[in-house]
Amino acid sequence: MRIWSLGSGSRGNALVVGSGDRLVLVDCGFGPRALVTRLKAVGLVPEMIEALLLTHEHQDHADGAAKAQHKWRWPVYASAGTHAALRDIPAKHRVVLQAGAAQTVGAFTVEATPVPHDAREPMAFALTATASGARVGIAHDLGAVPPALERLFARCDALCLEANHDGEMLRHGPYPRALQDRIRGGRGHIDNAESGALARRLSHPGLKALALLHLSETNNTPSLAARSVNAVLGSSRVQAHPAAGRSAELLFALEAATRTTQFSLAL
Repeated sequence: MRIWSLGSGSRGNALVVGSGDRLVLVDCGFGPRALVTRLKAVGLVPEMIEALLLTHEHQDHADGAAKAQHKWRWPVYASAGTHAALRDIPAKHRVVLQAGAAQTVGAFTVEATPVPHDAREPMAFALTATASGARVGIAHDLGAVPPALERLFARCDALCLEANHDGEMLRHGPYPRALQDRIRGGRGHIDNAESGALARRLSHPGLKALALLHLSETNNTPSLAARSVNAVLGSSRVQAHPAAGRSAELLFALEAATRTTQFSLAL
């Protein structure tokens, strides 16, 4: 299993998850032209993608979804609420993901769980590669951590977790109080400390990779996010690596569920 980030943050989010030469896209916050450019930067093309998974309908996660689906005819997997919010995707190409039900999507088994965020019906995903058994948990926008998420992400080989902001930078930064309250109000975004605490609870000897997603450019920095999360992880063998906000990159490659993870991540 390999995972690429095509961009992460308020300017746009998209992850590519691959097993062999079979790929799925998780979120599509970029239009078709930008998507092609970002895929090309990591040696991929849209025609390699078999399906699109959407965590929720917000612009930075789904702005390019309808146009990309129209151009490449991907099936789109999302919750009923997310589909209802994205009316431009033809019904025949929509597949509703049900929480707690496993769904085969290309070369993966996908499981979904609801998460708290200010969207219609947002979800986090766990993807297991059929060929290798490698399993990754992906939680993009997350206002709090429900027990069901921890159960779903237990025993993952790799995790992609939001680490949106530093609490002190948000508190003393330029955002007005109302926006600060929205961000930290339980349906917004978790901060570095909360992400680190979640990663620590999910850490186990088989966890080989941890990527941090959706870092705020105003209220966080990659080095601060990594330092904060790694401090909470302590002596854990896995170390957190923040996904680049504006560029595409290979985050990690898992040879198999019990084999060594190789990072190739430009910080």
